Amino acid sequence: MSGKAACIRAENISMSFGKKEVLQSVSLNIAEGEIFGLLGPSGAGKTTLLKILTGQLRQTGGRAFLFGLDTERLPRDAYENIGLVLDNTGLYERLSCYDNLLLFAEIYGTGREKIMEALRRTGLAEAKKRPVSRLSKGMRQRLALARAILHEPGLLILDEPTAGLDPATAAEIHALIREERERGTAVLLTTHNMEEATKLCGHVALLHLGNIVEYGSPAEVCRRYDHLNAICLTLKDGESITVENTPLSAKLVADYLQSGQIESIHSTEPNLETVFMELTGRGFAS
Repeated sequence: MSGKAACIRAENISMSFGKKEVLQSVSLNIAEGEIFGLLGPSGAGKTTLLKILTGQLRQTGGRAFLFGLDTERLPRDAYENIGLVLDNTGLYERLSCYDNLLLFAEIYGTGREKIMEALRRTGLAEAKKRPVSRLSKGMRQRLALARAILHEPGLLILDEPTAGLDPATAAEIHALIREERERGTAVLLTTHNMEEATKLCGHVALLHLGNIVEYGSPAEVCRRYDHLNAICLTLKDGESITVENTPLSAKLVADYLQSGQIESIHSTEPNLETVFMELTGRGFAS
């Protein structure tokens, strides 16, 4: 990422609603051509932070910049460089896939040739005349993504883009997100799917109760918690035993092997889910 301009920069962002402090000194940096994961359970402050980063809310402390512009004074044309896929897709049920995109193409001043290009990229070309009311959930999500990339924005904000989708559809959306990254688009992704974050994100921020409790690449974050690396033994009598994955455990494991008591054995390396639970005592779905 060296040499790439910052698409989003947050410096010690704090936010309070009355006496309730929702965000506390949050700092992050998202570069052009980077997929950045903002991770945390409901109530962690993700939505509030997204609204601040896009100028919809004014923070009570700190500063935020979008495309180098102070988010407290964003000009209207800055929003023309953002694509959004939110929980509420905002699609027009009675309009066809094509006409949904045509409406936004006219708003953005985008040529009509971009409509079919977006539909092809999201696998919806053959459904262009189908009304939204007759689309499956996966097709609706792909249409929302087609609308978000229609005007070739510099920033995509994707809020749980694959939630509830089958693995094949999720994989198609992952491929499209990677294509956007290769095009130089910055992607800010919120997700509860830790496997998704590990696969896609260059950097992640783990948000808990308004604080960033970990920050870095998924691999870096997991490496910091090597003590979570364990060996799990399932014995033939059904008992489960967990020991540290260190040389000190070798004799114990060997004894069980020599006595023929082991049914199965596997290691449990730390992942983003176990790291977050270590830090907060709760899971992402909480």
